[in-house]
Amino acid sequence: MKFQYLVTAMVSLVFAGGALSGLPVAHAGEADVVTASATKSSDGTFRFTISVKHDDTGWDHYANAWDVVGPDGAVLGVRELLHPHVNEQPFTRGLSGVRIPDNVHSVTIRARDLVHDYGGAEVMLELPKTVGQSTSVPN
Repeated sequence: MKFQYLVTAMVSLVFAGGALSGLPVAHAGEADVVTASATKSSDGTFRFTISVKHDDTGWDHYANAWDVVGPDGAVLGVRELLHPHVNEQPFTRGLSGVRIPDNVHSVTIRARDLVHDYGGAEVMLELPKTVGQSTSVPN
């Protein structure tokens, strides 16, 4: 019984010590896609504009990419995010020149962060059929 109390006390001190020592503690959760739009270009590629929400805490925990994923799970486009957006939430970034096979009519947009990888809210987006047409999914 004394051993159990000792272990519990030690674990509590480790967590409290980490939180109080100024060491970064991850509290940001997963990256969520909140809005998405696609526009068909004259060359047959697509431009995507995506808004992501993530409680970035700094360089150790931030949303670092979003993907365009086909129905078969193939990643068709990736927008790398190279820095934290601590004071810009949600934030919006674009990706042009994404080639989508002719038989694909909808895609899933997902985001990832440095700590959790994928797992936050995703958005399914129907693709526009004609050049210059846009489709979007609001929050």
